[in-house]
Amino acid sequence: MTIAEGIVDYLCNGFTPDRRAVWERAVSEQGIPLKVVKDERDDFAEPAEMVERMDALGIATLVLPTGDLGPHEEYDVVASRWEEVEKLVAEFPGRFVANAVVHPSQGMAGVRDLRARLGEPWVVGLWLHTHSWDRRFDHADYYPYYALCSELDVPIAMQAGTSGGLMASECGQPIGVDRPALYFPDTRFVLSHTGLPWVAEAVSMALKFPNVYLGTGAYPPRHWDPAVVQFLKGPGRAKVLFGSNFPTVGHTKALAQVPELGLDEATTEALLGGTARRVFTRLGEP
Repeated sequence: MTIAEGIVDYLCNGFTPDRRAVWERAVSEQGIPLKVVKDERDDFAEPAEMVERMDALGIATLVLPTGDLGPHEEYDVVASRWEEVEKLVAEFPGRFVANAVVHPSQGMAGVRDLRARLGEPWVVGLWLHTHSWDRRFDHADYYPYYALCSELDVPIAMQAGTSGGLMASECGQPIGVDRPALYFPDTRFVLSHTGLPWVAEAVSMALKFPNVYLGTGAYPPRHWDPAVVQFLKGPGRAKVLFGSNFPTVGHTKALAQVPELGLDEATTEALLGGTARRVFTRLGEP
């Protein structure tokens, strides 16, 4: 495995042991049926231990949503911090990169902040936790961020489908990307979480638009809707990205299930890293 050839996980939340208490408290307080990894092979880990695990599994790079605490702590508390990721990048070059967390309520101040963050080559795109903001993908507040992605040639990944917590879900309907994908043909959109329960809708968007992709974060392969697998084996061979949404899915568990999909070698390589490198073009930078 090399960094240029190994597996890419486009969505991995903060993974250090201190984050377990944050996740368990959130699940307990909201009373939601969200599962957090318990298997010691996939558990929260210190950075050096995580890199050892990555080496054993053939994972080259983890893409970490990164930001500071903002007004919507439902997601911010589980994201990585800028100082944290900067240290990871310095100690383990190429193994960890950042997706800058979007805070649309900050208006142009937020856009300027992320523009500055994207001045670092290890910041490879934007991440939108849709349900924290209860805004559809075609909301005006997002357009400056989509324009920023177009200008700087970076993608934006966004949670599509239902919310994992007790937040409104309608804003995550995949059809909401229809107008943005038309307006910003040079912006690459990744609809994460397979769009569940609107999976067919998410697949339709990825099929319709050259610049829309489907991300599998939050669901291991055995739980992928048949429509995702069918798309992956057909016209979506180069349109689906592997993601874990760690810690809701562990890397060991998810990767062990990939062979069960019955994919050919080229499709498997695209799913596990090739497509991610075409979407997150900065992954090819040193």
